[in-house]
Amino acid sequence: MQMNFADAEYKNRRRKTKREKFLEKMDKALPWEEWAEQVRPYYPKGIQGRRPHSIERMLKMFMLRTWFGLSDLGTEEAVYDSYSMKKFMQLDFFTNEQVPDSSTLYRFRKLLAKNGLDEIFIAESKKRMKGARP
Repeated sequence: MQMNFADAEYKNRRRKTKREKFLEKMDKALPWEEWAEQVRPYYPKGIQGRRPHSIERMLKMFMLRTWFGLSDLGTEEAVYDSYSMKKFMQLDFFTNEQVPDSSTLYRFRKLLAKNGLDEIFIAESKKRMKGARP
């Protein structure tokens, strides 16, 4: 990811926020690639319509929604508004990357629920959260 002015300014702060520390811990603690492989058989291939967002990005957005008790639209807006959430999702606005919109998150949540993966991921997340509360 290319560093822009906001990244440079944010990097030079004196301390990290609790949210940023929490998201860094969870990013390292959770098996994103393993989870993505569990979702892949059900995930759209992008043959028709828009190219789908990466499964890992959608999983991270789903977990942000869960951890912070946000609605789908609230999650979309929080990612736009919060540098630490944008960083957690590995988005680079400088290169025109877009936050998945609330309807995309809604469809992803339904896909996880339909296949019983939402509860598995939430339970695993809770196990690994010890000492990393938001």
